Amino acid sequence: MSSGSSDLKSKFLDVYKTLKSELINDPAFEFDDDSRQWVDKMLDYNVPGGKLNRGLSVVDSYQLLKGGELTEDEVFLSSALGWCIEWLQAYFLVLDDIMDESHTRRGQPCWFRLPKVGMIAANDGIILRNHIPRILKKHFRGKPYYVDLVDLFNEVEFQTASGQMIDLITTLVGEKDLSKYSLSIHRRIVQYKTAYYSFYLPVACALLMFGEDLDNHVQVKDVLVEMGTYFQVQDDYLDCFGAPEVIGKIGTDIEDFKCSWLVVKALELANEEQKKVLHENYGKKDPASVAKVKELYHALNLQGVFEENESTSYKKLITSIEGHPSQAVQAVLKSFLGKIYKRQK
Repeated sequence: MSSGSSDLKSKFLDVYKTLKSELINDPAFEFDDDSRQWVDKMLDYNVPGGKLNRGLSVVDSYQLLKGGELTEDEVFLSSALGWCIEWLQAYFLVLDDIMDESHTRRGQPCWFRLPKVGMIAANDGIILRNHIPRILKKHFRGKPYYVDLVDLFNEVEFQTASGQMIDLITTLVGEKDLSKYSLSIHRRIVQYKTAYYSFYLPVACALLMFGEDLDNHVQVKDVLVEMGTYFQVQDDYLDCFGAPEVIGKIGTDIEDFKCSWLVVKALELANEEQKKVLHENYGKKDPASVAKVKELYHALNLQGVFEENESTSYKKLITSIEGHPSQAVQAVLKSFLGKIYKRQK
């Protein structure tokens, strides 16, 4: 199976159908038609809708580590782990959208915005989170790495929730204080909130399945967290400069007073006059204020600064990767980097 193939994606989606069917028939709970239909619709709406990069990366990475054809069983198991990450992502996003009072996600209304859903979405988030150990138990209970897998998901979830916490308390709308924002706080938020679950987790899953001890791969973790940081800087950039029809959402980082790489860089480069403009307009909902912030971003040539940053980060990452002793691991890391370098969405 070649990793880029649509065959891989369709097999991956078949695994979703199997897992969903197992979950809505889980013997630990007596479903009736209403509850079964609810979970069915809730899963279809929230789990498989994204680019599936994180999930497919587990299969890709495992394939690169093995270096040969995967058995049907290996395809199924690596896909199941990939879906656990997609479930984790869905759980975070459903709850995140409530916290951020977002309107759209992946080009459709946020789940909680549907009239019949509302705050039931909070419990749906909890259910999504609880599906992960159900999947792990059913398919991995007998594996020697089972405990490590459960442990890994628990730890990464803790790191992500803690990252979300620093994001939320830094962004506290009550006291809009831009002076709290710096590259170091941005980096911490990104590392914990995004990098661990989006970049480290898929590779860690593949390594565990391959029989590796994660304690021997701290260098891999460091490179992936670095990559995750680079990815988030791109995300921050696209929120402001990306085309909504391409990225699938309307960026609101400026309105939401987000600790975005753009505002951190702007604060670094601005003169006193420009800082005043930022302080007066950042985090305001009205379009005129948003336009003033974007105008300032253009005046400071943040697009140019971003492109330079992208190029520097890329070179640094390649150098780190090429310092890794294993060719197979290098291939995994380079495959990841290739997927995100110069992305438009």
